Amino acid sequence: MHPREENEMSKVSRVVEQIVNGREVSDGAGVRLLRVLNQPQQRRLDPFLMLDEFRSDNPDDYIAGFPSHPHRGFETVTYMLDGRMRHRDNAGNEGLLGPGGMQWMTAGRGIVHSEIPEQQDGLMHGFQLWINLPAKDKMTAPGYRDIQADAIPQWRDESGNVLKLLAGRLGERRGPVERPATEPLYLDIALAPGASLWLPLPAGHHAFAYPYQGSLSLAGAPIKARQMAVLGDAGDSVFLENGGEESRLLLLAAKPLNEPIAQWGPFVMNNREEIETAMSDYSEGRF
Repeated sequence: MHPREENEMSKVSRVVEQIVNGREVSDGAGVRLLRVLNQPQQRRLDPFLMLDEFRSDNPDDYIAGFPSHPHRGFETVTYMLDGRMRHRDNAGNEGLLGPGGMQWMTAGRGIVHSEIPEQQDGLMHGFQLWINLPAKDKMTAPGYRDIQADAIPQWRDESGNVLKLLAGRLGERRGPVERPATEPLYLDIALAPGASLWLPLPAGHHAFAYPYQGSLSLAGAPIKARQMAVLGDAGDSVFLENGGEESRLLLLAAKPLNEPIAQWGPFVMNNREEIETAMSDYSEGRF
């Protein structure tokens, strides 16, 4: 189904190709997560590798956090809605993410870091996204940016919808992070009750939506909270339509790398030999 409005006849919305229900997992030192995007979807949603949502007001679910662990070959994006998370790495870098903030970390050739909640109680809610690096950049120098909430463009449209642009470009607006190789677009959208929204999506880019509050219609298909909607590749935009209550969702799109993916836990390379090298380098302290 391609929803159209009288004044939107030139636009064709991408359709929902697949709906994926996340699965509850425990990671780090026992942090409870909903793993939404994982290895079965990696090829279809290339260059996206993983999406986790963590949300709890029970400290036992998150207080131990993610003690020191390695990464190589990709980028991690941590986006906080509620709560505070302290980051430290083996290069001596340290940062604190608060509500609405984001950390964009390039693991590159290797980094060892920790992510520990900086609170004893209350709601902890956020997301971690993994984005692949092209083969030519997998061994680049590691680095990261802590981006606080006031550095992320946010605006309200004429229908009352509120949009936050975490990465990429939308019209004349530019997010705080841009990546030429994958051109990721990362939006956090609050749809007003009864409102609709057309958003352009670059041709050929893989895309998905993840409502985390409320429910909505996406290209005519009903989507519930905490379901990932994989979008088909045909179409130049996406059409969102809300019901009677505010809904919130992440919308992501990126240019596929079309390269082999070899993953072993926190290492994502292009072949088994590179994975074995990563394991050896980490065990022998070369990160």
